[in-house]
Amino acid sequence: MKLDFEYGQGLMSAELPDSTDIFIPGETVPDPPCLPQDWDSLYAATLESIQHPIGMKPLRELAGPGKTVVFVIPDIVKGGTQPTSHRRVAIRACLDELYAAGVAKEDILLLFSNGLHPRATVAEMKKILGDDLFNEFYYTNQITSHDSEDPDHMVDLGTTQRGDPVLMNKYVFDCDIPILIGHTQGNPYGGYSGGYKHCTTGITHWRSIASHHVPKVMHRDDFTPVSGHNLMRTKFDEIGMHMEEKMGHSFFCCDAVLDTYSRQIAIFSGYAKEMQPVSWDVADKRTYVPWAEKKYDVVVFGMPQDFHYGNGMGTNPIQMMQALSAQVIRHKRVMSDHCVFIVSSICNGYFHDERWPYLRELYEMFQHDYMNVLPDMDRYGEYFATNEEYIRKYRFCNAFHPFHGFSMMSCGHIAEMNTSAIYIVGAQEPGIARSMGLKTRSTFEEALEDAKKKFVGPNPNILALPKTYKIGAVHLCMKNEGYDGTCGHPCAD
Repeated sequence: MKLDFEYGQGLMSAELPDSTDIFIPGETVPDPPCLPQDWDSLYAATLESIQHPIGMKPLRELAGPGKTVVFVIPDIVKGGTQPTSHRRVAIRACLDELYAAGVAKEDILLLFSNGLHPRATVAEMKKILGDDLFNEFYYTNQITSHDSEDPDHMVDLGTTQRGDPVLMNKYVFDCDIPILIGHTQGNPYGGYSGGYKHCTTGITHWRSIASHHVPKVMHRDDFTPVSGHNLMRTKFDEIGMHMEEKMGHSFFCCDAVLDTYSRQIAIFSGYAKEMQPVSWDVADKRTYVPWAEKKYDVVVFGMPQDFHYGNGMGTNPIQMMQALSAQVIRHKRVMSDHCVFIVSSICNGYFHDERWPYLRELYEMFQHDYMNVLPDMDRYGEYFATNEEYIRKYRFCNAFHPFHGFSMMSCGHIAEMNTSAIYIVGAQEPGIARSMGLKTRSTFEEALEDAKKKFVGPNPNILALPKTYKIGAVHLCMKNEGYDGTCGHPCAD
């Protein structure tokens, strides 16, 4: 059979055996039905959720004249930017409740929770919010983006009982009503976005993030395959609840369970500790898909140049490794013990130095001085994270924070831990792929023949994953096992 896979800005074709199984999220197994996607229906459903929150008082009862409010809003990476996106509908519904309770417009701030991601550009703010919300708040200086390196707008809250440092955005800490607008969307890091993951990664500091996005957490048995009950997720919840303890009140969450195309399946609001399990129960039905009837020896997919974290993710070697590992984390349950990946990538040497100004230096260091596996680089985390020039580019040039590269490397090693080999097909600069421990071939067919000889035998079970990075991913499970809500490993301290 002939299939097309993402490659650079276009597609690359592969001729695969007719016995190849194909999985496309939302198509092979349909998503649960989404809510009607007209504005009025979504607004009504969101308002119903806000007015009947789980585990805390409704927003209108929490609000009142003189109360200050900060909306914490996900950045451009997730959630969709369509006119009826959850962010737009939820912010408007919450605003109407706040205004009805007497909150003054001048006491409201919209804060993008970019964490260590690039601070939102004005164009991104407008794309996410739409014209109405943007015009309502931008020209009065009531929209900003989290700056984890601004000492005047960060507060140190000490440590959790586990000893993890907690530093958070001071605008959020100081306000009376912090509102988290989140997405319950499948994520390799801790199962789902939204809830406490949102505040723990979005409005904190690299030292907080270094307590969980590091090898000693990400290379545990409970991290792969993906689970909502691993140590990383436990730390998210602990840090989020520590913030609430120090603030003296809870976050008001409004999370939407999203489908393959970022459409709302369901909306849940309230206290994250009680709301998360309810939203996850609904999201599990879309995200953990009990489909596979056999384990796969070969997994085939394609990598575009521009996806998820931005243009260059599919060509920058550190980011490539993270993207490969994310597929391992999602699909480990259906992979055989000797599984091989075959992946098209233009791999043209484009680092996008403006967006990731530190990754070229990281990559070059990895080629020298006894650097055999990516975790060998971990000891340089603080050195890079405190580099003043890289920090300036994060703060003022819309670049990723330098510590973000270390979370990418921690994840990137998981691909090597869990595959027999990874073939990159169609690399224009194949030496880059080889320098990361990957094999290179010109075509899918050549790679498959080599894998048969060396790793998987003459009749491998093959899984093809078209559109892997183009639409919302799922976490595949075995059909006879499904997903029981646990990772299958104790999350020991």
